[in-house]
Amino acid sequence: LWQFMERYENQTGGRVLAIPHNPNQSSGQMFALTTPDEEPLSRQYAEQRARWEPLVEVTQMKGDSETHPFLSPDDEFSDFERWDVVGLTPYGKQNSMLQFEYVRSVLKNGLKLEQALGSNPFAFGMIGSTDSHNGLATADENNFFSKMTSDEPSTGRAIENSGFGYRRSKYSAAGYAAVWANENTREALFDAMQRRETYATTGPRITLRFFGGWSFDEDDHQRPDFAIHGYRLGAPMGDILPANNTGDDKAPSFLVAALKDPLGANLDRIQVVKGWLDANGNTHERVYNVAASDGRKIRRNKLEFVGNTVNVSQASYLNSIGDTALSVVWRDPDFNAQQSAFYYVRVLEIPTPRWTTIDAKVLGSKLPENTPTTIQERAYTSPIWYQSAGKSRRRLGGESPLR
Repeated sequence: LWQFMERYENQTGGRVLAIPHNPNQSSGQMFALTTPDEEPLSRQYAEQRARWEPLVEVTQMKGDSETHPFLSPDDEFSDFERWDVVGLTPYGKQNSMLQFEYVRSVLKNGLKLEQALGSNPFAFGMIGSTDSHNGLATADENNFFSKMTSDEPSTGRAIENSGFGYRRSKYSAAGYAAVWANENTREALFDAMQRRETYATTGPRITLRFFGGWSFDEDDHQRPDFAIHGYRLGAPMGDILPANNTGDDKAPSFLVAALKDPLGANLDRIQVVKGWLDANGNTHERVYNVAASDGRKIRRNKLEFVGNTVNVSQASYLNSIGDTALSVVWRDPDFNAQQSAFYYVRVLEIPTPRWTTIDAKVLGSKLPENTPTTIQERAYTSPIWYQSAGKSRRRLGGESPLR
């Protein structure tokens, strides 16, 4: 595939990229640590993959691929729209497959491979997609037309099996790809995807910005020129934050802002997800609560539950909790300048009715057993990578907006 793509560009003058699809259904093959021929990965392989596959589909109709409770047991929001099946079959999944399918663990493996090979094959940005085959962009819970025409709204569709042998209720009303481009043209959109300045949502049209730098002040998130300031002093989502060469041990700061979907639910919180590589070559992760709605205080990284206004029988909710917008400048309290790391943002909405709950109300259908009645929709930014002193990586793609 990569050879074909290279020939295409050379022969046509066009540009092309590939986006790995639905990794949580890949049976551990999507981001394995060997080639399809079971050979060890080489630097050439890593460089080719980074060149041709700058993005990954982190969420979509056949489940969410951010992380898994087995991989992230300390993450209270890790069990989200999970498909523990192999491919499109109803057979159980092996835990040994998971780290090669779920994005957070794959990003951590990328840090290890970069140390071993000198190049990171898994330095990808994030998008969401629908995987819809009916031509409709209907990823909202209250307007979910599903995958095929045979799965579109009908009485009892949630309790029926699909053609692949699993319940249609497993489908997720997801997702969307968001792209920060300086104009709405094919060229500008492609540039933005190639440099990984993208983010994913599970359906809502949340607006989300994320910058990392060394000199943001704690009040910068309130500036009217927020984005211009972010580009001026920092690196946007999908970019590299180079080591601080001033000689001090100051930790990086991150400028984050999120705005709710104008027609959707309020926001619960902003989180920063960090992964890093220690001196012994082991990877770690931590989820930080960095901004909270309703005046809730974050104490020792703990945050009380936002609440739940969902009326299941009416398939409705109230925007009486949560905030319309959240923003913050956050500094990493556990920073080690000698450790390579990545950071990405996860934004959560307040609980809302899941599409199956809405089906039950609107169509009079029954809810299948063990089907969640509510959902906390979310968005994920592409990471920002920190490289310790002595390392460097060139910027991919075209210029960022406003840079």
